[in-house]
Amino acid sequence: MCHDAPVIALQTAPDATLAKAVDLARSVVLELADPGDVGEHLGAVAEDDLVVTHQFACTRSGYVGWVWSVTLSRAKRHKQPTVNEVVLLPGADAIVAPPWVPYRERIQPGDLSPGDLLPVEDEDPRLVPTYSYGDDPLDPDAKAQVRQVATELYLGRVRTLSPEGRDLAAERWYSGPGGPESALAKNAPETCATCGFLARLAGPLSELFGVCANGNANDDGRVVSFDHGCGAHSEVKLARKQQPIPIPDHVYDSLTDDEFETL
Repeated sequence: MCHDAPVIALQTAPDATLAKAVDLARSVVLELADPGDVGEHLGAVAEDDLVVTHQFACTRSGYVGWVWSVTLSRAKRHKQPTVNEVVLLPGADAIVAPPWVPYRERIQPGDLSPGDLLPVEDEDPRLVPTYSYGDDPLDPDAKAQVRQVATELYLGRVRTLSPEGRDLAAERWYSGPGGPESALAKNAPETCATCGFLARLAGPLSELFGVCANGNANDDGRVVSFDHGCGAHSEVKLARKQQPIPIPDHVYDSLTDDEFETL
């Protein structure tokens, strides 16, 4: 049986003429940087048959691990190199900024301060319109009339939670500290489903979640799943050995000083 041999990519050796142009590459860097910011030559890498990149260590303060990169090329049958580009690039050990994450994705619960605003996008999939604006939703007068009628009919909110938004909330709550996998729930004697302090939610979420109404519990005022639990369950009882030891009577009652003086 024949087997195809694996294909091994061989690295092309740098063009000899371009590889020797170290002084030219350094002079190009020195046109952009101070001499004290350019260190030793780190080598030359073949980018193509007649394209070579020279790298120099960057000694500028705050740029540890960065390299000056100069790309040279030449035409066939020509010995004179041409400068393509000069850039400062981070090396493998360079300190670089983390990937940019939009503010909307970085914000976490508790980050908003009084007065901060976090607008919701018009096409946010977590929300759906409560009512329609008719055939011309962009007409401001038509929208104003529809909203006025909606107010008179007590339709309330302009948008409401979509099935996708509801599912996202359920997943977040169930996998969070109010779900069954938290350390508090795993050590609880009973679940929230049998606790008298559980206030049920309305709508589809009422099938799995409620709000804790026990002022002595860690989860007071928070959404908890039915299979969550804690030590403040309404029906929890202490075993005899767990009950506090009764305090014995005083040997001498300090409130009856008169009797003490008569002894």
